[in-house]
Amino acid sequence: MTTTFKKRQKEMKRMDKARMKAERRAQKKLAPAGADASNDNIAWDEQVVPGQGEPYLEDSEPQSGS
Repeated sequence: MTTTFKKRQKEMKRMDKARMKAERRAQKKLAPAGADASNDNIAWDEQVVPGQGEPYLEDSEPQSGS
């Protein structure tokens, strides 16, 4: 008797997972193709100026003369 209950629970879980996956696919179809790329949170308009901020790798380690 318990196996029937477990099978039913497993089947319900599988169906629910498939339904959720179908909903995600539908949402993806509705979204425009470039929607993910426009929300990448990268500040493309910032300018990186040498000498300000973190030092370059070459400047951070002194070179020893051989």
